[in-house]
Amino acid sequence: MLTLGAVLEALGAPAPELRQSITASLIDSRQMVPGGLFIALPGEQVDGHQFVADAFQRGAAVAIVDREVDGEWRTLDLRSGHPPIDPTAILPPVTLLVPDALAALQQVAGHWRRQLDVRVIGITGSVGKSTTKELAAEVLSRRFHTLKNPGNLNNEIGLPLTLLALDKEHQRAVLEMGFYVPGEIALLCDLSLPHVGVVTNISQVHMERAGSLEAIVDGKSELVENLPPAPDGVAILNYDDPLVVEMAAKTEARIFFYGLSSEADLWASEVEGLGLEGIRFLLHYQGETLHLRVPLLGRHSVHTALRAAAVGLAEGLSWQEIIAGLQSPQAQLRLVAVNGPEGALILDDTYNAAPSSTLAALNLLEELEGRRVAVLGDMLELGDFEERGHRMVGARAAQVADLLVVIGQRARWIAEEARRSGLSDDRIRELADSDQAIELLRKEVGAGDVVLVKASHGVRLDRVVAELEVPA
Repeated sequence: MLTLGAVLEALGAPAPELRQSITASLIDSRQMVPGGLFIALPGEQVDGHQFVADAFQRGAAVAIVDREVDGEWRTLDLRSGHPPIDPTAILPPVTLLVPDALAALQQVAGHWRRQLDVRVIGITGSVGKSTTKELAAEVLSRRFHTLKNPGNLNNEIGLPLTLLALDKEHQRAVLEMGFYVPGEIALLCDLSLPHVGVVTNISQVHMERAGSLEAIVDGKSELVENLPPAPDGVAILNYDDPLVVEMAAKTEARIFFYGLSSEADLWASEVEGLGLEGIRFLLHYQGETLHLRVPLLGRHSVHTALRAAAVGLAEGLSWQEIIAGLQSPQAQLRLVAVNGPEGALILDDTYNAAPSSTLAALNLLEELEGRRVAVLGDMLELGDFEERGHRMVGARAAQVADLLVVIGQRARWIAEEARRSGLSDDRIRELADSDQAIELLRKEVGAGDVVLVKASHGVRLDRVVAELEVPA
C-alpha cells in the first residue's frame, strides 16, 4: 500500500521513516476515508482547494495543494529545492505545497508504479475499451491478483489515481486508456509502463477534439509504440480493422492478431446471437477449435471475447481459466437489460454512443423478439463526421425499429435518414429532451416491447431508463 514516505520521495523530499499507509487517493472530498490522500485539483466548476478542510474533517491524512490554504494543519512547502525533512513537522494532517497539483499526482503515481513488480495491460480504441477492460480483468483474475480502473477513470487524472491503488500483492493491472489529444496516451504509458497493449478499433469518436481521423490513429498508436520489445511486450491488434493492422509496423512488441478472419492468430467463426442469452461461436487458435457460449449481448461482442481471451493467452493462462473468466457473470458490461412498464424490456446502453456502437446495439435489438423500439439521442464529439454518422444510424434504424424515437438536434438527422430509408412518419417521434421521452414512452410502451435506449452520456438518457425501470 502507498505510504506517506513514498509520496514525499516521489516529490523530491525523501522521508523513508514515514511508513504511514495511505488508505485511498481521492480528488473528491466527499469520498474521503480516514488516512487518505486528497489531491486538490481545479475543475471547470469548482476548485479542489475549497474542499481541503472538508477532506481533513473526513479523516484525510495529507493533501497535495498548489496554493496555500489556511487551516489548522501543518504545511510543507515543496515548491523549490528539497527541504530537510523533520518527521515531527509533517505528522498528519499536513498539506504538501507543490508547483502543480496535477503534475504532482502524476509524479507520485509514476514513482509508485515503478516500485511494484506488476505487469500492466493497457487497452485503447474508439469503442469497446471499458467492456474489454472488465472482461480481460475477469479472465486474469482467475489466476492473478488483478487491479482495473474503476468506472471510466481512464485519463490523465483517473489513471494515476488507479495506479495509486496498486499494492505489492497485485500481479496484473488492466488499465483502460482514453484519448482526446495527441500525446495523452504516451503520457499514460510513461506513468503505467504497460507490457501488453490492446487496440479495439478506430472510428470517428472524439473527432471534435482530436481534429482528424489521422490524429486519432496516431494517438491510439502511442500505446503500441510504448510497449517493450518482444518477448516481454505484446501488441494485441484487431485484424478486422485495417487502421489497427497498420499499427503492427509501429512497435517492436510481439504482434498478436485477433478477429473473424482465419488469417488472425485467434479468430472466431459461426457467430450466433442468442438475444439476451448471449452469443455462441467457434474459437480457433493454433489448430485447436473450441465451442463457446458466453453471456455477452449482441454478435458484435465476439470481439470483446476475443480480446479478453487474447490477453489471457498472452499472460499464459490455460483455456480452462480463460473460459471460466469469459463465462463469469461478474463482468459489469455496459448494456444492461431491465424491466420496463407493463412487462416491457429496456436495454440500457446510455453510457456513451458512437455510430459503430449504436449500429451494434441496433443489431442486438434486431435479434430480440417483440415490437422493437429504438430511443436514440445525440452522438457527441464526432466533428466533421457528425451528420454522416447520425445518418448511418438512421438508415440502420429504419431496417430494425418498429418505433423510432429521437431526442436532440443532431438526432434529427437519424429521423430524416430513417424516413429516406423507408420508415413511415407514423413510426417516428422527434423529441426535444428526456422529459418528453419519458412522457411518450410511458404511454407507448407495453407488454412484448423491447426498448433500446442509447445516446452519448452528455444527453443524459439514463434519466429515461431510471424513470421507466420497474423493480424486479
